[in-house]
Amino acid sequence: MAKQSSPKLSTLASKILSGEKKPTLTDAKKLAASVLSQDETKGQKPKKTK
Repeated sequence: MAKQSSPKLSTLASKILSGEKKPTLTDAKKLAASVLSQDETKGQKPKKTK
């Protein structure tokens, strides 16, 4: 089952992307936390070295 952002965060993201709202640092942190919580790989994969 896929994780989803809350309707409140989706609305916030929509307003920021449309230019209706200027994002604050708190907004950015909330959105980043939401994205990371949905990341099934838990962050970046280690880079392969040659």
